[in-house]
Amino acid sequence: MSSNRQAAASSPWRAPVLFAILAALFVLEGTVRNGMFSGSWNTSLAILNMGLISAITALGVNMQWGYAGLFNTGVVGFLAIGGLAPVLVSLPPVEGAWAAGGPRLILSLLVGLGTLALARIVYGRTRKVWTVALVLLVGFVAYRWLFDPAVTAIEANDPARTGNIGGLGLPILLSWLVGGAFAAAAAWAVGKVALGLRSDYLAIATLGIGEIIVAVMRNEDWLARGVKNIAAIPRPVPYETELQQNPAFADFAAGWGFGVAEASGIWVKLCYMSLFLVVLLVIILLAELALKSPWGRMMRAIRDNETAAEAMGKDVTARHLQVFVLGSAVIGVAGAMMITLDGLLAPTSFNPLRYTFLIWVMVIVGGSGNNWGSVLGAVLIWFLWIKAEVWGPNLIGVLVGPLPDGDIKAHLLGSAPHMRFIAMGLVLLLVLRFAPRGLVPEK
Repeated sequence: MSSNRQAAASSPWRAPVLFAILAALFVLEGTVRNGMFSGSWNTSLAILNMGLISAITALGVNMQWGYAGLFNTGVVGFLAIGGLAPVLVSLPPVEGAWAAGGPRLILSLLVGLGTLALARIVYGRTRKVWTVALVLLVGFVAYRWLFDPAVTAIEANDPARTGNIGGLGLPILLSWLVGGAFAAAAAWAVGKVALGLRSDYLAIATLGIGEIIVAVMRNEDWLARGVKNIAAIPRPVPYETELQQNPAFADFAAGWGFGVAEASGIWVKLCYMSLFLVVLLVIILLAELALKSPWGRMMRAIRDNETAAEAMGKDVTARHLQVFVLGSAVIGVAGAMMITLDGLLAPTSFNPLRYTFLIWVMVIVGGSGNNWGSVLGAVLIWFLWIKAEVWGPNLIGVLVGPLPDGDIKAHLLGSAPHMRFIAMGLVLLLVLRFAPRGLVPEK
Protein backbone atom coordinates (compact mmCIF):
# COMPACT_ATOMS: atom_id res chain seq x y z
CA MET A 1 0.00 0.00 0.00
CA SER A 2 2.81 2.42 0.92
CA SER A 3 4.65 1.72 -2.36
CA ASN A 4 1.43 2.37 -4.30
CA ARG A 5 1.00 5.75 -2.60
CA GLN A 6 4.62 6.66 -3.34
CA ALA A 7 4.19 5.71 -6.98
CA ALA A 8 1.05 7.83 -7.24
CA ALA A 9 2.82 10.75 -5.61
CA SER A 10 5.70 10.54 -8.11
CA SER A 11 3.39 10.30 -11.14
CA PRO A 12 4.00 13.16 -13.63
CA TRP A 13 0.24 13.40 -14.18
CA ARG A 14 -0.58 14.00 -10.52
CA ALA A 15 -0.17 17.78 -10.51
CA PRO A 16 -1.92 18.42 -13.88
CA VAL A 17 -4.89 16.27 -12.85
CA LEU A 18 -5.23 18.06 -9.50
CA PHE A 19 -5.01 21.48 -11.15
CA ALA A 20 -7.64 20.40 -13.70
CA ILE A 21 -9.97 19.33 -10.88
CA LEU A 22 -9.37 22.67 -9.17
CA ALA A 23 -10.17 24.54 -12.38
CA ALA A 24 -13.37 22.52 -12.72
CA LEU A 25 -14.47 23.68 -9.26
CA PHE A 26 -14.15 27.31 -10.30
CA VAL A 27 -16.03 26.64 -13.55
CA LEU A 28 -18.84 25.00 -11.57
CA GLU A 29 -18.87 27.95 -9.17
CA GLY A 30 -19.33 30.29 -12.13
CA THR A 31 -21.88 28.30 -14.13
CA VAL A 32 -23.92 26.03 -11.83
CA ARG A 33 -26.41 27.48 -9.39
CA ASN A 34 -27.60 25.15 -6.65
CA GLY A 35 -27.04 24.62 -2.96
CA MET A 36 -23.32 24.01 -3.46
CA PHE A 37 -22.33 26.57 -6.08
CA SER A 38 -23.34 30.19 -6.63
CA GLY A 39 -23.62 30.16 -10.43
CA SER A 40 -21.91 33.58 -10.54
CA TRP A 41 -18.69 34.36 -12.37
CA ASN A 42 -18.24 37.38 -10.14
CA THR A 43 -18.14 35.12 -7.09
CA SER A 44 -15.91 32.56 -8.78
CA LEU A 45 -13.37 35.17 -9.90
CA ALA A 46 -13.42 36.90 -6.52
CA ILE A 47 -12.48 33.60 -4.83
CA LEU A 48 -9.82 32.95 -7.47
CA ASN A 49 -8.19 36.36 -7.09
CA MET A 50 -7.84 36.01 -3.33
CA GLY A 51 -6.65 32.46 -3.91
CA LEU A 52 -3.87 33.74 -6.17
CA ILE A 53 -2.75 36.21 -3.51
CA SER A 54 -2.83 33.39 -0.96
CA ALA A 55 -0.71 31.34 -3.38
CA ILE A 56 1.95 34.06 -3.45
CA THR A 57 1.90 34.18 0.35
CA ALA A 58 2.22 30.39 0.48
CA LEU A 59 5.20 30.57 -1.88
CA GLY A 60 6.95 32.90 0.53
CA VAL A 61 6.32 30.55 3.46
CA ASN A 62 7.39 27.60 1.32
CA MET A 63 10.72 29.30 0.61
CA GLN A 64 11.35 29.58 4.32
CA TRP A 65 10.03 26.20 5.44
CA GLY A 66 10.33 24.04 2.33
CA TYR A 67 13.78 25.28 1.32
CA ALA A 68 15.39 25.89 4.69
CA GLY A 69 13.17 24.48 7.45
CA LEU A 70 12.54 27.90 9.05
CA PHE A 71 9.30 28.03 11.05
CA ASN A 72 7.72 31.47 10.58
CA THR A 73 4.73 31.91 12.90
CA GLY A 74 4.37 35.63 12.17
CA VAL A 75 3.12 35.54 8.59
CA VAL A 76 0.33 37.95 9.51
CA GLY A 77 2.87 40.61 10.50
CA PHE A 78 4.79 40.47 7.24
CA LEU A 79 1.52 40.59 5.30
CA ALA A 80 0.41 43.60 7.32
CA ILE A 81 3.61 45.55 6.86
CA GLY A 82 3.48 44.81 3.14
CA GLY A 83 -0.11 46.04 3.10
CA LEU A 84 1.05 49.36 4.53
CA ALA A 85 2.98 50.13 1.34
CA PRO A 86 0.00 51.08 -0.90
CA VAL A 87 -1.01 53.68 1.71
CA LEU A 88 2.43 55.23 2.07
CA VAL A 89 3.34 55.01 -1.60
CA SER A 90 0.20 55.57 -3.65
CA LEU A 91 -2.15 57.76 -1.62
CA PRO A 92 -1.69 61.51 -2.18
CA PRO A 93 -0.01 63.47 0.63
CA VAL A 94 -2.47 64.75 3.22
CA GLU A 95 -2.78 68.49 2.91
CA GLY A 96 -1.26 70.23 5.93
CA ALA A 97 0.22 67.06 7.46
CA TRP A 98 3.76 67.60 6.25
CA ALA A 99 3.67 71.24 7.27
CA ALA A 100 2.36 70.28 10.73
CA GLY A 101 5.01 67.72 11.59
CA GLY A 102 6.48 65.98 8.55
CA PRO A 103 10.10 67.22 8.73
CA ARG A 104 10.29 66.66 12.48
CA LEU A 105 8.84 63.16 12.05
CA ILE A 106 11.44 62.24 9.42
CA LEU A 107 14.21 63.66 11.60
CA SER A 108 13.01 61.61 14.58
CA LEU A 109 13.06 58.40 12.53
CA LEU A 110 16.59 59.18 11.32
CA VAL A 111 17.66 59.82 14.92
CA GLY A 112 16.19 56.46 15.93
CA LEU A 113 18.02 54.58 13.19
CA GLY A 114 21.20 56.51 13.87
CA THR A 115 21.00 55.61 17.56
CA LEU A 116 20.81 51.90 16.75
CA ALA A 117 23.72 52.16 14.32
CA LEU A 118 25.82 54.13 16.82
CA ALA A 119 25.06 51.63 19.59
CA ARG A 120 26.32 48.82 17.37
CA ILE A 121 29.51 50.70 16.55
CA VAL A 122 30.15 51.56 20.20
CA TYR A 123 29.64 47.97 21.29
CA GLY A 124 31.96 46.71 18.56
CA ARG A 125 34.74 49.01 19.74
CA THR A 126 34.31 48.97 23.52
CA ARG A 127 32.47 45.71 24.29
CA LYS A 128 31.03 47.52 27.31
CA VAL A 129 27.32 47.16 27.96
CA TRP A 130 27.03 50.37 29.99
CA THR A 131 28.29 52.52 27.11
CA VAL A 132 25.75 50.96 24.75
CA ALA A 133 23.00 51.53 27.32
CA LEU A 134 24.02 55.18 27.64
CA VAL A 135 23.92 55.67 23.86
CA LEU A 136 20.49 54.03 23.64
CA LEU A 137 19.12 56.12 26.53
CA VAL A 138 20.30 59.44 25.07
CA GLY A 139 19.09 58.45 21.61
CA PHE A 140 15.70 57.38 22.93
CA VAL A 141 15.21 60.70 24.73
CA ALA A 142 16.16 62.63 21.58
CA TYR A 143 13.91 60.45 19.46
CA ARG A 144 10.88 60.96 21.68
CA TRP A 145 11.56 64.69 21.96
CA LEU A 146 11.29 64.94 18.17
CA PHE A 147 8.70 62.23 17.54
CA ASP A 148 5.92 62.96 20.05
CA PRO A 149 5.18 66.59 19.06
CA ALA A 150 5.32 65.69 15.36
CA VAL A 151 2.80 62.86 15.78
CA THR A 152 0.49 65.01 17.89
CA ALA A 153 0.49 67.75 15.24
CA ILE A 154 -0.15 65.31 12.37
CA GLU A 155 -3.00 63.49 14.15
CA ALA A 156 -4.61 66.84 15.01
CA ASN A 157 -4.66 67.82 11.33
CA ASP A 158 -8.29 67.29 10.21
CA PRO A 159 -8.68 64.11 12.31
CA ALA A 160 -12.24 63.43 11.16
CA ARG A 161 -11.13 62.82 7.55
CA THR A 162 -7.40 62.21 7.71
CA GLY A 163 -5.18 62.70 10.75
CA ASN A 164 -2.34 60.81 9.05
CA ILE A 165 0.69 61.61 6.96
CA GLY A 166 -0.68 60.30 3.65
CA GLY A 167 1.48 58.92 0.85
CA LEU A 168 3.66 59.97 -2.06
CA GLY A 169 1.10 59.74 -4.86
CA LEU A 170 3.18 57.23 -6.86
CA PRO A 171 1.80 54.41 -9.07
CA ILE A 172 0.08 51.65 -7.14
CA LEU A 173 2.05 48.85 -8.82
CA LEU A 174 5.25 50.37 -7.43
CA SER A 175 3.85 49.87 -3.93
CA TRP A 176 3.91 46.09 -4.44
CA LEU A 177 7.70 46.18 -4.67
CA VAL A 178 7.89 48.57 -1.73
CA GLY A 179 5.70 46.21 0.31
CA GLY A 180 8.22 43.45 -0.36
CA ALA A 181 11.03 45.77 0.74
CA PHE A 182 9.19 46.66 3.98
CA ALA A 183 8.69 42.99 4.85
CA ALA A 184 12.29 42.15 3.92
CA ALA A 185 13.58 44.88 6.24
CA ALA A 186 11.47 43.57 9.12
CA ALA A 187 12.62 40.01 8.41
CA TRP A 188 16.26 41.11 8.40
CA ALA A 189 15.84 42.76 11.81
CA VAL A 190 14.19 39.64 13.28
CA GLY A 191 16.61 37.27 11.59
CA LYS A 192 19.71 39.07 12.83
CA VAL A 193 18.49 38.52 16.38
CA ALA A 194 16.86 35.08 16.24
CA LEU A 195 18.59 33.10 13.49
CA GLY A 196 21.55 31.08 14.62
CA LEU A 197 19.77 30.16 17.84
CA ARG A 198 17.50 27.15 18.29
CA SER A 199 14.60 26.91 15.84
CA ASP A 200 12.00 27.52 18.54
CA TYR A 201 13.49 30.98 19.18
CA LEU A 202 12.71 31.95 15.58
CA ALA A 203 9.12 30.77 16.02
CA ILE A 204 8.77 32.85 19.19
CA ALA A 205 10.42 35.90 17.60
CA THR A 206 8.27 35.82 14.47
CA LEU A 207 5.13 35.30 16.52
CA GLY A 208 6.02 38.35 18.59
CA ILE A 209 7.04 40.58 15.69
CA GLY A 210 3.84 39.69 13.84
CA GLU A 211 1.69 40.84 16.73
CA ILE A 212 3.87 43.94 17.28
CA ILE A 213 3.52 45.05 13.65
CA VAL A 214 -0.27 44.66 13.72
CA ALA A 215 -0.47 46.46 17.08
CA VAL A 216 1.58 49.39 15.76
CA MET A 217 -0.67 49.70 12.72
CA ARG A 218 -3.75 49.65 14.94
CA ASN A 219 -2.51 52.31 17.35
CA GLU A 220 -0.37 54.73 15.31
CA ASP A 221 -3.00 56.95 13.69
CA TRP A 222 -0.40 59.17 12.01
CA LEU A 223 0.78 56.21 9.96
CA ALA A 224 -2.43 54.76 8.51
CA ARG A 225 -5.30 56.10 10.66
CA GLY A 226 -5.17 53.05 12.95
CA VAL A 227 -8.56 51.45 13.58
CA LYS A 228 -10.28 54.22 11.62
CA ASN A 229 -9.11 52.44 8.44
CA ILE A 230 -8.12 53.90 5.09
CA ALA A 231 -10.33 53.47 2.05
CA ALA A 232 -10.19 54.69 -1.56
CA ILE A 233 -6.73 53.23 -2.16
CA PRO A 234 -5.88 53.69 -5.87
CA ARG A 235 -6.44 50.79 -8.24
CA PRO A 236 -4.39 49.57 -11.20
CA VAL A 237 -7.59 48.58 -13.06
CA PRO A 238 -10.72 50.50 -14.15
CA TYR A 239 -13.58 51.22 -11.79
CA GLU A 240 -16.90 49.47 -12.39
CA THR A 241 -18.78 52.77 -12.59
CA GLU A 242 -16.48 54.00 -15.36
CA LEU A 243 -17.13 50.87 -17.39
CA GLN A 244 -20.88 51.06 -16.83
CA GLN A 245 -20.95 54.59 -18.21
CA ASN A 246 -19.02 53.58 -21.33
CA PRO A 247 -21.41 52.89 -24.27
CA ALA A 248 -18.84 50.71 -26.02
CA PHE A 249 -18.50 48.51 -22.96
CA ALA A 250 -22.28 48.29 -22.61
CA ASP A 251 -22.50 47.01 -26.19
CA PHE A 252 -19.66 44.56 -25.51
CA ALA A 253 -21.45 43.21 -22.42
CA ALA A 254 -24.72 42.84 -24.31
CA GLY A 255 -22.93 40.89 -27.02
CA TRP A 256 -21.88 38.34 -24.43
CA GLY A 257 -25.32 38.20 -22.87
CA PHE A 258 -24.40 39.96 -19.60
CA GLY A 259 -25.93 42.97 -17.95
CA VAL A 260 -23.58 45.93 -17.82
CA ALA A 261 -23.33 45.85 -14.01
CA GLU A 262 -22.44 42.15 -13.91
CA ALA A 263 -20.06 42.47 -16.85
CA SER A 264 -18.20 45.39 -15.28
CA GLY A 265 -17.55 43.37 -12.14
CA ILE A 266 -16.33 40.40 -14.18
CA TRP A 267 -14.07 42.60 -16.30
CA VAL A 268 -12.45 44.26 -13.29
CA LYS A 269 -11.84 40.90 -11.64
CA LEU A 270 -10.34 39.54 -14.87
CA CYS A 271 -7.97 42.52 -14.95
CA TYR A 272 -6.91 41.84 -11.38
CA MET A 273 -6.54 38.14 -12.16
CA SER A 274 -4.22 38.92 -15.09
CA LEU A 275 -1.98 41.09 -12.91
CA PHE A 276 -1.89 38.53 -10.11
CA LEU A 277 -1.10 35.70 -12.52
CA VAL A 278 1.83 37.64 -13.97
CA VAL A 279 3.27 38.26 -10.50
CA LEU A 280 2.65 34.65 -9.44
CA LEU A 281 4.28 33.18 -12.55
CA VAL A 282 7.30 35.48 -12.26
CA ILE A 283 7.81 34.49 -8.62
CA ILE A 284 7.39 30.78 -9.45
CA LEU A 285 9.90 31.09 -12.31
CA LEU A 286 12.47 32.76 -10.07
CA ALA A 287 11.78 30.34 -7.23
CA GLU A 288 12.16 27.30 -9.49
CA LEU A 289 15.38 28.62 -11.01
CA ALA A 290 16.73 29.26 -7.51
CA LEU A 291 15.63 25.86 -6.24
CA LYS A 292 17.36 24.01 -9.09
CA SER A 293 20.53 26.08 -8.85
CA PRO A 294 23.57 25.29 -6.66
CA TRP A 295 22.13 27.76 -4.15
CA GLY A 296 18.88 25.76 -3.95
CA ARG A 297 20.71 22.47 -3.53
CA MET A 298 22.81 24.04 -0.78
CA MET A 299 19.70 25.32 1.02
CA ARG A 300 18.12 21.87 0.98
CA ALA A 301 21.37 20.33 2.21
CA ILE A 302 21.37 22.80 5.12
CA ARG A 303 17.72 21.98 5.80
CA ASP A 304 18.34 18.25 5.88
CA ASN A 305 21.54 18.32 7.94
CA GLU A 306 22.89 21.58 9.33
CA THR A 307 25.84 19.90 11.03
CA ALA A 308 27.07 18.30 7.81
CA ALA A 309 26.61 21.59 5.93
CA GLU A 310 28.65 23.48 8.53
CA ALA A 311 31.36 20.81 8.29
CA MET A 312 31.51 21.52 4.54
CA GLY A 313 32.22 25.19 5.28
CA LYS A 314 28.74 26.64 4.71
CA ASP A 315 27.66 29.67 6.74
CA VAL A 316 24.33 28.27 7.88
CA THR A 317 23.18 31.37 9.76
CA ALA A 318 23.90 33.68 6.83
CA ARG A 319 22.05 31.41 4.41
CA HIS A 320 19.11 31.11 6.78
CA LEU A 321 18.94 34.90 7.01
CA GLN A 322 19.08 35.15 3.25
CA VAL A 323 16.18 32.81 2.57
CA PHE A 324 14.18 34.21 5.48
CA VAL A 325 14.43 37.72 4.01
CA LEU A 326 13.56 36.49 0.51
CA GLY A 327 10.50 34.56 1.69
CA SER A 328 9.29 37.48 3.80
CA ALA A 329 9.71 39.83 0.84
CA VAL A 330 7.38 37.61 -1.21
CA ILE A 331 4.87 37.66 1.65
CA GLY A 332 5.12 41.47 1.76
CA VAL A 333 4.37 41.68 -1.97
CA ALA A 334 1.27 39.56 -1.38
CA GLY A 335 0.19 41.89 1.44
CA ALA A 336 0.43 44.93 -0.82
CA MET A 337 -1.52 43.12 -3.54
CA MET A 338 -4.25 42.16 -1.08
CA ILE A 339 -4.75 45.76 0.09
CA THR A 340 -4.79 46.90 -3.54
CA LEU A 341 -7.49 44.33 -4.34
CA ASP A 342 -9.62 45.31 -1.34
CA GLY A 343 -9.04 49.06 -1.75
CA LEU A 344 -9.10 49.20 2.05
CA LEU A 345 -6.52 48.96 4.83
CA ALA A 346 -8.20 47.73 8.01
CA PRO A 347 -5.57 46.77 10.62
CA THR A 348 -8.18 45.04 12.78
CA SER A 349 -8.76 42.49 10.01
CA PHE A 350 -5.27 41.02 10.34
CA ASN A 351 -5.73 38.01 12.59
CA PRO A 352 -3.32 35.08 12.96
CA LEU A 353 -5.98 32.43 12.29
CA ARG A 354 -6.60 33.67 8.78
CA TYR A 355 -3.18 35.00 7.86
CA THR A 356 -0.84 32.56 9.60
CA PHE A 357 -2.59 29.28 10.45
CA LEU A 358 -4.51 29.04 7.17
CA ILE A 359 -1.39 29.84 5.13
CA TRP A 360 0.45 27.02 6.88
CA VAL A 361 -2.43 24.66 6.10
CA MET A 362 -2.09 25.66 2.43
CA VAL A 363 1.63 24.88 2.37
CA ILE A 364 1.28 21.55 4.19
CA VAL A 365 -1.68 20.37 2.12
CA GLY A 366 -0.07 21.40 -1.17
CA GLY A 367 3.32 19.91 -0.36
CA SER A 368 6.11 21.81 1.39
CA GLY A 369 9.25 22.14 -0.70
CA ASN A 370 7.26 22.12 -3.95
CA ASN A 371 6.35 25.53 -5.38
CA TRP A 372 3.55 24.25 -7.57
CA GLY A 373 2.22 22.25 -4.65
CA SER A 374 2.06 25.42 -2.54
CA VAL A 375 0.07 27.14 -5.28
CA LEU A 376 -2.32 24.21 -5.59
CA GLY A 377 -2.79 23.99 -1.82
CA ALA A 378 -3.35 27.74 -1.47
CA VAL A 379 -6.04 28.05 -4.12
CA LEU A 380 -7.75 24.80 -3.07
CA ILE A 381 -7.80 25.62 0.65
CA TRP A 382 -9.03 29.17 0.00
CA PHE A 383 -11.86 27.81 -2.18
CA LEU A 384 -12.85 25.34 0.55
CA TRP A 385 -12.50 28.02 3.25
CA ILE A 386 -14.98 30.27 1.44
CA LYS A 387 -17.42 27.55 0.40
CA ALA A 388 -17.40 25.87 3.82
CA GLU A 389 -19.19 28.96 5.14
CA VAL A 390 -22.05 28.07 2.76
CA TRP A 391 -21.81 24.30 2.78
CA GLY A 392 -21.51 24.04 6.58
CA PRO A 393 -24.91 25.51 7.46
CA ASN A 394 -26.54 23.52 4.64
CA LEU A 395 -25.02 20.29 5.94
CA ILE A 396 -25.97 21.03 9.53
CA GLY A 397 -29.49 21.91 8.40
CA VAL A 398 -29.85 18.51 6.76
CA LEU A 399 -28.39 16.63 9.72
CA VAL A 400 -30.53 18.32 12.37
CA GLY A 401 -33.69 18.34 10.27
CA PRO A 402 -35.17 15.23 11.97
CA LEU A 403 -34.53 16.64 15.46
CA PRO A 404 -37.41 18.32 17.32
CA ASP A 405 -37.25 22.06 17.79
CA GLY A 406 -35.42 23.01 20.96
CA ASP A 407 -32.20 24.26 22.47
CA ILE A 408 -30.00 21.51 21.00
CA LYS A 409 -31.22 22.06 17.46
CA ALA A 410 -30.93 25.84 17.82
CA HIS A 411 -27.40 25.50 19.20
CA LEU A 412 -26.28 23.27 16.34
CA LEU A 413 -27.77 25.60 13.74
CA GLY A 414 -26.19 28.61 15.43
CA SER A 415 -22.80 26.92 15.46
CA ALA A 416 -22.95 26.06 11.76
CA PRO A 417 -20.72 28.96 10.61
CA HIS A 418 -17.87 27.43 12.62
CA MET A 419 -17.96 24.39 10.35
CA ARG A 420 -15.21 25.98 8.24
CA PHE A 421 -12.73 25.43 11.11
CA ILE A 422 -13.76 21.81 11.41
CA ALA A 423 -13.53 21.43 7.64
CA MET A 424 -9.96 22.80 7.54
CA GLY A 425 -8.91 20.51 10.36
CA LEU A 426 -10.50 17.53 8.62
CA VAL A 427 -8.79 18.33 5.30
CA LEU A 428 -5.45 18.66 7.06
CA LEU A 429 -5.89 15.35 8.90
CA LEU A 430 -6.88 13.51 5.72
CA VAL A 431 -3.92 14.86 3.79
CA LEU A 432 -1.49 14.03 6.59
CA ARG A 433 -2.93 10.51 6.75
CA PHE A 434 -3.07 9.62 3.06
CA ALA A 435 -0.52 12.06 1.55
CA PRO A 436 1.85 13.03 4.38
CA ARG A 437 4.17 14.88 1.97
CA GLY A 438 1.30 16.86 0.49
CA LEU A 439 -0.84 16.60 -2.62
CA VAL A 440 2.14 17.49 -4.83
CA PRO A 441 5.19 16.40 -2.84
CA GLU A 442 8.73 17.66 -3.20
CA LYS A 443 10.77 15.78 -5.77
